[in-house]
Amino acid sequence: MFVVDNSVVMAWCFEDESSRYADDALGMLAAEEAVAPSIWPLEVANVILAAERGKRLSRADGTAFLALLHRLPIHVEIESRDRIMGEILSLARDTGLTSYDASYLDLAMRRRLPIATMDKAIRKAARRCKVPIQGL
Repeated sequence: MFVVDNSVVMAWCFEDESSRYADDALGMLAAEEAVAPSIWPLEVANVILAAERGKRLSRADGTAFLALLHRLPIHVEIESRDRIMGEILSLARDTGLTSYDASYLDLAMRRRLPIATMDKAIRKAARRCKVPIQGL
């Protein structure tokens, strides 16, 4: 099991963002599960919506991508309001990450899982926090 962040997931949607790293993470889902924090579905929906509005993605393609995500073994872990406004906010402050990005790192730290991310700031913070980066 590993934590997957939205930078990896959205690379599966857009050809110009694809990478071997993202493809490898997708391939790993054939054999294992991933987990994402509760912010993840909103981040996915926002990227799809922005891409549709910007004519980068058709509504049909956005819907097809969402159907793909529903078939993948990515589980969403719900966090309490107190935890988000407490530990995750504190981690964001300490690492310089956004609260959204800190939620992925926090999940990896708490569950003692590697994190799959292409986000440079998350990778830097993960190294600082001794969180393994999946595939590296």
